Amino acid sequence: MDLLRFITAGSVDDGKSTLIGRLLYDSKSVFQDQLEAIEKTGQVNGQINLALLTDGLKAEREQGITIDVAYKYFSTPKRKFIIADAPGHIQYTRNMVTGASNSELAIILIDSRKGVIEQTYRHSYIASLLKIPHVVICVNKMDLVDFSKERFEEIVEDYKNFASDLDFKGLEFIPISALNGDNVVDASPNMTWWKGKTLLGYLEDLEIEVDETKHEPRFPVQYVIRPQTEEHHDYRGYAGQVRSGVFKKGDDIAVLPSGLRSKIKSILTYEREVEEAFAPMSVTILLEDEIDISRGDMIVTDKHQPVVSQDIEAELCWMDAKSLVPGNKYLLRQTTGSVKSAVKEISFRIDIQTHEKLGSSQLALNEIGRIKIRTAKPIAFDSYSENRGTGSFVLVDEGTNNTVGAGMIVGAY
Repeated sequence: MDLLRFITAGSVDDGKSTLIGRLLYDSKSVFQDQLEAIEKTGQVNGQINLALLTDGLKAEREQGITIDVAYKYFSTPKRKFIIADAPGHIQYTRNMVTGASNSELAIILIDSRKGVIEQTYRHSYIASLLKIPHVVICVNKMDLVDFSKERFEEIVEDYKNFASDLDFKGLEFIPISALNGDNVVDASPNMTWWKGKTLLGYLEDLEIEVDETKHEPRFPVQYVIRPQTEEHHDYRGYAGQVRSGVFKKGDDIAVLPSGLRSKIKSILTYEREVEEAFAPMSVTILLEDEIDISRGDMIVTDKHQPVVSQDIEAELCWMDAKSLVPGNKYLLRQTTGSVKSAVKEISFRIDIQTHEKLGSSQLALNEIGRIKIRTAKPIAFDSYSENRGTGSFVLVDEGTNNTVGAGMIVGAY
């Protein structure tokens, strides 16, 4: 079975945790002891409080909100799933970015009573920014608007007007009631006008087109293996995970950012030698020449090389209470490497609601903008639109060791 990673997002009290609880409960993915535990904890309107299946932190249960990203796993006869339940509060937008970074699908919930609101704009834009290809809009709490077809269609029209310039390969709308289970796993008897799939049916049938082997070969070096024993006196292997593409024994390669060239002598897994390695295999690569390679360097095939530069332009989600201003210095972590960097310019800030590019001298907490940054030494990268693995980075405050920004590389400037 294949695996689908997806994230749920929406505003506070839109029912994200309840929806995931309903998926787990109705798909028989809840252990009996879990069920007994939440039955003792409390009920909502005489029903089991399904949100407790995902809101695991004590503070989340006390407040009835999601704070951290909660990951849940379940499967059906057709597919395996990993769910990231993202917080709804504006101050936890950075957590939504974290959960969305590895997702192939985003489920964005809209309260049928409130319609499209600011957090809908924010989460939709982030999903587009992070190149999540598929989005399904679940119009929740339909039971509170008498399962009105007209209200559902009104929300669909409002959302389409807003999202017309967002980059989604697939966009679907499903009317649901997570609390009662309408159109979540089973078709709703209260919305006979709905002829589309249930949410689970959509998730099971969605065609995933994520194939990292189609991208150009990229192998960030994580560790240099030098046993220096009598048996392996001259052994020098480069261990890591193939980020994208396929490497074969005998390939001509280049090591970046140095530009040194060699040929692949052999490729080893934990168990044996193999003729080729592809994403996301973890392997050790041995080269025919002894050249200077260290952690953070990238091995690529000689013909298809990424950009090597110290000057990077990127979209940035700012995650720190202290605002980002030009001149600030941070540690930039990309693939397996770390390099000191300085922010040279904030080109603009993005208005999440209108997508307008606004002039700005700083980025505040949870704001998104375009920046130019210079690194202390050259690094190898692709644009994020071409390769999510090598086109992303985080900024770290060296004083606190906090991650303060998540970036998607546009290119060199």
